Amino acid sequence: MALARKGSRRIVVDGVAYRWRVSRQHWCCDFEGTTLGYAVEDAARPGTTLVVDTGRPTRHTPHPVPAHVIMPREVAEGIRRARAGGWTPTADGSPFTLRLSAARPVI
Repeated sequence: MALARKGSRRIVVDGVAYRWRVSRQHWCCDFEGTTLGYAVEDAARPGTTLVVDTGRPTRHTPHPVPAHVIMPREVAEGIRRARAGGWTPTADGSPFTLRLSAARPVI
């Protein structure tokens, strides 16, 4: 599944360009949709989407709203962790999920 260009941001990590966006859809988060997540894909050749569940909560004020901001440095660290864990962004396939702990924020 490719990310919509509208609303996504560009980030370059270790010389490779990616597109990312905060996701409010349940497929990226826990079963209740109460944690904040984001999705990443290769900017040049979208293949397997990286889906990161931060473990941080969202607020429900009639619609889920992020309780925290996702910073580009956090996205870069998530990309590096996923690449080390076997994510191949240009290969076709199902989304690669990375679950982070809310107790240990990425800074």
